[in-house]
Amino acid sequence: MFWGTTYLVTTELLPPHRPLLAALLRALPAGLLLVAITRVLPRGSWWWRSLILGTLNIGAFNALLFVGAYRLPGGVAATVGAIQPLLVALLSAALLRQRLSLHTVLTAIAGIFGVGLLVLRASARLDGWGVLAAVGGAVVMAFGVVLSKRWTSPAPLLATTGWQLIAGGLVLLPITFLVEGSLPDFTLRNVAGYAYLALFGSAVAYALWFRGLRELAPTEVTFLGLLSPVVATTLGWLVLNQHLTGLQALGGLIVLAALVGAQVRRTPVVAEKPRVLVG
Repeated sequence: MFWGTTYLVTTELLPPHRPLLAALLRALPAGLLLVAITRVLPRGSWWWRSLILGTLNIGAFNALLFVGAYRLPGGVAATVGAIQPLLVALLSAALLRQRLSLHTVLTAIAGIFGVGLLVLRASARLDGWGVLAAVGGAVVMAFGVVLSKRWTSPAPLLATTGWQLIAGGLVLLPITFLVEGSLPDFTLRNVAGYAYLALFGSAVAYALWFRGLRELAPTEVTFLGLLSPVVATTLGWLVLNQHLTGLQALGGLIVLAALVGAQVRRTPVVAEKPRVLVG
């Protein structure tokens, strides 16, 4: 839900046309803050694991996400990104040996359909590179989610989160200045927006996200990411006075039903053994 506020904060508080800078400033400062609080550094294999996870979950994901967002209408980018639960389910079956059920597949398809109704417009135009970037963003994040479940760090949760945020920020650092150039002149509104994204959109949100991955199955967690377009659309309606149609409301209800349905765990019914009467 915190991630769903990103669109509103970006449009109302941040300087225009600096998406990679937004991704960088929400990741690197948040990671440095968490590592400073925990005072725990990676050990052994967690140096390269943090780099891989940080690149997948944050660096590469955010870069591809913003490329897709710039080259595609927001509705198309969000709908393509909604394939992530299905990808996570497939990767969990392949890498974590978790059972891929028809219930999960149908729920994931329902989620994609609901997001499409919620945010997609009939006038939306497709761009080949934009679609590839959006698909690539969903793929790298799906790999990051599954590997985060497979590689469980013995370190405190906030420290592990900080390592990944720093790694992702360092990956974004050269790309940001190469593509977008030097820093702009920041206003107080810009500083407030970046501070919100770093603190709540990254430090808090990613810590909660990775904690969820420790406690739940990856598929259950990734479905909750569908709340992001729901929150973004709701805030646009409440705060920016954007028009909300009946189809959008229906799409939101389908998304909510999908993510609730994804959390339902089916327990197998064990047949009761026949009783043996003695005497």
